[in-house]
Amino acid sequence: MELMISAIEAILDNIRDAEEFLNEEDVANFIEIITTAENIFVTGAGRSGLAAKAFAMRLMHLGLSSYVVGETISPAINKGDCILAISGSGETNTIVTTAQISKKRGAKVLALTSYPESSLGQLADEIINVKGRTKVEVDDENYLKRQIKGNYTSLTPLGTAFELTALVFLDGLVSELMDAMGKTEEDLKNMHTVLE
Repeated sequence: MELMISAIEAILDNIRDAEEFLNEEDVANFIEIITTAENIFVTGAGRSGLAAKAFAMRLMHLGLSSYVVGETISPAINKGDCILAISGSGETNTIVTTAQISKKRGAKVLALTSYPESSLGQLADEIINVKGRTKVEVDDENYLKRQIKGNYTSLTPLGTAFELTALVFLDGLVSELMDAMGKTEEDLKNMHTVLE
């Protein structure tokens, strides 16, 4: 039980610390691109992909045209569209390739990553720096030093801190989008599925 509580505290600390990396102008640019896009595509691998899907659902609830890359109903991406690519390392091959294709087709690329200087970051029209321990850091030479100093980031294995912080950030972004679009919770509720 003690390890579980410590892990939860580490995750919550990462989420709280993420606020210091948020830039108001970057968030405003994200909102501008999303609200003016014809279609919004989202992509992420593994658990980052689950965060992307949750965000796509809320975009749909907001009345925006949203698609998850790889789903059978996703149309071609074109100029006037945007894609939100989520990758802690910014080097996930499938995500970088998807961003490259999107960029070549004239779509705007939004990136959520812990590494703005990464391949994904370099492709992006706008980046939100979401701090979190990513799988890359497990091999980082400073990892052992952090462990010795008592920074037990292993309590949040692989990309857990990034993925959960990205999910919380995206849910916060939904609130900003609601405000910018003049939407209420009732508006979102009206778009919620009734087939379950």
